[in-house]
Amino acid sequence: MTVTASPAAQPGITDSGAEPTRAPKQLLRLATAGSVDDGKSTLIGRLLYDSKSIFTDQLESIERASSERGDEYANLALLTDGLRAEREQGITIDVAYRYFAIPERKFIIADTPGHVQYTRNMVTGASTADVAIILIDARKGVLEQTRRHAFLSTLLGISHLVLCVNKMDLVDWSQQCFNEIQDEFVDFARKLNVGDLTFIPMSALLGDNVVDRSSNMPWYSGNSLLGHLKDLHVSSDRNLIDARLPVQYVIRPQVSDGSDHRSYAGTIASGTFRRGDEIVVLPSGFTTTVDEIWGPGGTPVDEAFAAMAVSLSLRDNIDITRGDMLARPLNRPHVGREIDAMVCWFSEDTVLTPGNRYILQSSTRESKAVIESLTYRLDVNTLHRDQTVNSLRLNDIGRLTLRTQQPMMFDDYQRHRDTGSFILVDEATNKTVGAGMIKGPAGKEPAVRWHSSTVTRDQRATRGATIWLTGLSASGKSSIAVELERSLVAEGRPAYLMDGDNLRHGLNSDLGFGDDDRRENMRRTAEVAALFADSGVVAVVSLISPFAAERRRAKEIHAERGLPFYEIFVDTPLDVCESRDPKGLYAKARRGEIAAFTGINSPYERPAEADLVVTHHGDEPHAIAELIRRTLEI
Repeated sequence: MTVTASPAAQPGITDSGAEPTRAPKQLLRLATAGSVDDGKSTLIGRLLYDSKSIFTDQLESIERASSERGDEYANLALLTDGLRAEREQGITIDVAYRYFAIPERKFIIADTPGHVQYTRNMVTGASTADVAIILIDARKGVLEQTRRHAFLSTLLGISHLVLCVNKMDLVDWSQQCFNEIQDEFVDFARKLNVGDLTFIPMSALLGDNVVDRSSNMPWYSGNSLLGHLKDLHVSSDRNLIDARLPVQYVIRPQVSDGSDHRSYAGTIASGTFRRGDEIVVLPSGFTTTVDEIWGPGGTPVDEAFAAMAVSLSLRDNIDITRGDMLARPLNRPHVGREIDAMVCWFSEDTVLTPGNRYILQSSTRESKAVIESLTYRLDVNTLHRDQTVNSLRLNDIGRLTLRTQQPMMFDDYQRHRDTGSFILVDEATNKTVGAGMIKGPAGKEPAVRWHSSTVTRDQRATRGATIWLTGLSASGKSSIAVELERSLVAEGRPAYLMDGDNLRHGLNSDLGFGDDDRRENMRRTAEVAALFADSGVVAVVSLISPFAAERRRAKEIHAERGLPFYEIFVDTPLDVCESRDPKGLYAKARRGEIAAFTGINSPYERPAEADLVVTHHGDEPHAIAELIRRTLEI
């Protein structure tokens, strides 16, 4: 940890009349933090005012509002305390963002609340900051909320902390008072992961050491706050080594010559991508090469780097969808379901306890998740780990392990803020109830472990695979699947039919027909099919499987184990299926006797990229089965 008090004196920011540099200004993101009434909003107002970054009408509005409040001066805190409740109470409730610039640099400031009950707002505001400005009232010293916000700043991966000892005018500009606060905070900061720590004494109300150096504290020889910020080097904080591109959107524009191409859009989380680079697509594990890169506005570029919004086209046609990630083959993020993380709990209405289920959203990917265990709750004052607790409440910070339903691609948060963070969303209310910082894969020994066989796939007598037939009820899936199984076995190929109705007699007999149960039905079926395929058997699955995301997940389950998976869409029109209706289900659905029947009152998401599309309202099942075997070379 580097602790400085800016040893070299430097004058305030002035207009020298020199030619401005043509290089683009570097953006610095700031977040204020600290306890209530330490002067965060006033400091931001003073920065904006003294750097001439507010308009005349804004100043007139502040003067008018100050007069209505009975203040004898223009209360600059009102620049950021924009909510009526904030102005009435004289506190900050929500996060307020302000932008300003000087010749050397651009700034975005997040003014975060100081009250304990708004700690979640502070976490939101500081989550993207490069620098945390922590204010301390010189009269009160280091308080509980000061420690809380300092710890949260380091937990959020902010490398640069600036401790502003404010209201020095109220302690007669005492150097002794400043030194005592500095010593106390340094002692606390030794327990934190702080890379750069700077102390500045100031009076935000009067403007001392905010933009210009103060003459009231001749014992301080360091920079003003703005003088320190304009020269602060943060470029090296960005990770330019580990290439990560979470796929946000798949683009398929039509080209004038009638052809089309596919590209994958997203914001580069870290590292760089160049044309010709070999990359790996996760979680599938397929490798390919970057063919073209388009930057903002569709401009072709040879190289793209972190924080740049781009779209990439690849040399090979690979199944990629939103939530997948592009990385280097020899430099991959963790891929797994067991995650070790620190979590700040946001919810006033619910508590986090082991066994609770949430939606976990990380980067562009989301999955259902269950809390497996709560390791400890952290006391932010003493940093003591309380291992006796079994729940987290509002503003609590704790360490836990969780398990996701789908594999997640993630990194250590301290190395990658974008791919190492997540939020937890309540499934019932759709409210964000927690924010997490990933430490890595869960380090505990799981109760259930995967035991690898000494027999490899290549050593088995036959090569297994899964043929997954999807389509509406009565589309003819089962008839085709039966013929597929018969023809394979007749030629001496081990095969097994996994029919949806049969599975609901045993493996899935405890499941209903709601959306969640349908997803679990597909997940279980995919897992069993993968076991069959791994053993050398061709698993022939006949399942309505109406949800595209779950069909992709079934494919991912196989890809993770290097197993072939073929999706066959039996595209029989609804009217043909309904005219068949061998079980009378369509008629019952039309009469309202079945609440959620696929194709009538529950959606069927047609496959956009099936390996093969067939119809079964003309050809015989054996002809279709032969077509499938010939096309897939099975």
